[in-house]
Amino acid sequence: MSVLFHYAFHVTCLEKTRDFYVDILGCIEGRSTDSWVDFDFYGHQLSLHLGIPSPTTNTGQVGEHLVPMPHFGLILPLGEWQKVAKRLADANVFFDLSPSVRFEGLAGEQWTMFFKDPSGNAIELKGFRELARVYDK
Repeated sequence: MSVLFHYAFHVTCLEKTRDFYVDILGCIEGRSTDSWVDFDFYGHQLSLHLGIPSPTTNTGQVGEHLVPMPHFGLILPLGEWQKVAKRLADANVFFDLSPSVRFEGLAGEQWTMFFKDPSGNAIELKGFRELARVYDK
């Protein structure tokens, strides 16, 4: 059985949202109205509605870093993660945590980056050499 993840949240401007999620992150736009837009977020559904986004604070302790909470994101094959990191850098997106590797040489080795969409919603993208190793202890 195949399942899809659905996440709905607020954004402040649909035009800037479309530019960011389509042109920079590579999402495909789905249905929309004048108050919301759906995106295919690497096979999962995001529903972005006009409103006041939830606040974020850098309170998530991961290793030596405090990361934005709450946040959402994806775990990508490393090659795809590298392509998205380049698109974000080329678009001069500010990184709350620049693309880097953590837990190098250990179970759970991963590449990660944190950034925010134009409405301030925090996103983390992780890259793994082998997706089957995501839950290794």
